[in-house]
This record gives sequence, C-alpha cells and structure tokens, in this order.
Amino acid sequence: MSDSPIHLVDRSPRVSAEELLAGFRPSERFGEVSFDTYIPDPGQPSQEEAREALRGFAASVEAPSGGGFLGRLFGRRPARAAKAGIYLDGGFGVGKTHLLASLFHAVSGPKAFGTFVEYTNLVGALSFRKTVEALSGYRLVCIDEFELDDPGDTVLMSRLMRELSDAGVRLAATSNTLPGSLGEGRFAAQDFKREIQVLSDQFEVLRIDGEDYRHRGLPEAPEPLAADDLEASVAAAFPDASRVAVDDFPALVDHLSRVHPSRYRQLIEGLQGIVWRDVETITEQAVALRFVVLADRLYDKDLPIVSTGVPFDRVFTEEMMTGGYQKKYYRAVSRLTAMGREGLQRAAGPDREATAR
Repeated sequence: MSDSPIHLVDRSPRVSAEELLAGFRPSERFGEVSFDTYIPDPGQPSQEEAREALRGFAASVEAPSGGGFLGRLFGRRPARAAKAGIYLDGGFGVGKTHLLASLFHAVSGPKAFGTFVEYTNLVGALSFRKTVEALSGYRLVCIDEFELDDPGDTVLMSRLMRELSDAGVRLAATSNTLPGSLGEGRFAAQDFKREIQVLSDQFEVLRIDGEDYRHRGLPEAPEPLAADDLEASVAAAFPDASRVAVDDFPALVDHLSRVHPSRYRQLIEGLQGIVWRDVETITEQAVALRFVVLADRLYDKDLPIVSTGVPFDRVFTEEMMTGGYQKKYYRAVSRLTAMGREGLQRAAGPDREATAR
C-alpha cells in the first residue's frame, strides 16, 4: 500500500442529470447476460417458467401495437405477456436480477434499468416531475429490488410507475422475500399489489423459488484479516495499487453522509478493489442505510474487498437485522460476504483458495 492508493473519503463526485440517466443500465456484472446464459435449477421449475415468461414479455414490448396508449396496453401481444408489467418475487440469489437484465438487453431502447433505491435517488436529484418527463419516452423501465420497507419511498415509486404506465411505458420489477418468508411465497407480491393499487391488475406476478447461489455450501461470512497481515495480503490481492481504494471504515461511513447516494456509482468509478481497515458494527440506522447503497454499488461492479475488523455478518446490529429494514440488510450482508470471500481468495492465492473458502 505504499504506492499512494485512492481514498474514497477524498472523493466528492459531481454528476449531471444526463450522466445520472446514462447510468441507468445493468452493471458490469450483468452487462452481457441473456436469457440463454441464465441456467435454471432443474429442481426449481419456477425458474424456467420465469425465463420463458420474460421471453414472452420482451416479445410483447418489441411487437408493434397501434392506437396510442390503449393500443400499447391492450393491443396485440403474446397471450403469456398480456399485462402491462411483470413482477418477479423470490428470495436472495435465485437469478431475478440476471433475468431482469436479460429482459433489458432483449428490448431495444430507449430503456432504463436501475434498483428501486437508484430511482428514488434519481427523483431526489432531479425532482419527481423531471424524472417522469425523462422516463416517459422510454419503451421499458426495469426496477430491480423493489422495496416495501419505507412507506414514503414505496408510495413515491407507486406514483412514478402509474404515471409511466399511463404514458405507455412497459414496466418490470423484482423484489426479495425474506428468508423466513420463503415458504409463504406471497408476502412481497401482496404488499406490492396493495401499494400500486391502480397498476395491480396489470402486473403478472411470477414466483421464483431456489437457494441463494452465492452461499451454496459456503460459510456465511469469512473471517477478516488480522491487522498485521493486511499490507502483505493487499499487495498479493491487488498488484495495481493505483486502482485500489484504501479507507478507515469509520471515516468512510461518515463520508457517505456528505455524498448523495445517487453519486455512489461515480464514487467508486475506475476501481478494481476495496480495502477497509477496522470494520465495525454500524449502530445508527441512517448510516447503515447509506452503507447498504454503497454495498449495492460495489456489488454491481464486482469489486473484491479485503478488510480487518468484524466480519460482514456483524456489520449491522441484531436489532437492524430483525427490524423493519431487514430485507436491505440481509441483501447487503449476502453481497458483502461474496465480495469479501473473493478478496480473501485473491489475497491467499491459488494454493490457499480452499482455506479462503
């Protein structure tokens, strides 16, 4: 770490409206996926059913339909995708984002792909009316990880979706069901339908069952490095120190309060790795929610993380993990664990890869 690495706390990006909108596309992780690259689990028939339903939905978006909005909404479409929108409900890591990104790639533009949080942040950055004006001319708007734990944001997004649908925009969304609710299968879908009352009968709801592929047969969270091992491990994991961001964790989470979440994508632009010293449990809800957004953007770019301090399954308090925002925190822990495991594997090298796992 002697080659003057980057520090995220030194970055304060400024982003124009045009740059924000240009960023509404699948991340590098899903930049080239397709329906053909999605491999359904043979033991979970709902995965193949969802893939075929989305193929039909993509065809319906591409199919010509005259008569203005009513023609687009009720005109000629494949019977399977007769509704204006499609909604994927399922647990963590079953491939919903892969399928949603495949839908995005299968449809010609203009189009947008972003997470629920990114759209709410877009409204915060541009205003509601300007966001509607910007997206109303799109053919397809994809909303990944629709969230129901913040009533204000949910109502905001419901209104946005209603206005976009009225403008003839086709919509697709995904959401996660909490691990304890996987057997119920209707929690997220029913709440989603209540919150988008006008659109509810226009959405086809698809349940995708399966196991989180990121953790199949793997431990929940790898142990962080000892402080004395950090420098050598970082040098082994990231030979090009000029593209690694090294930060003291407490200072980083404090810095996030001074950067609008809509700019977190630009905050980590150009990086190939992340190093955090002294990871600690976050105890304030507002701080934790900002950190969740950063974790999502890091996962989008598939950035390995090397860290010291507490393991990532302890970065949020027990109260947070069982409270109203637990879905966000479960997702963040799942993703941080995957990136942390990748960082340790790189630091360990091929001879110790099994140990790092």
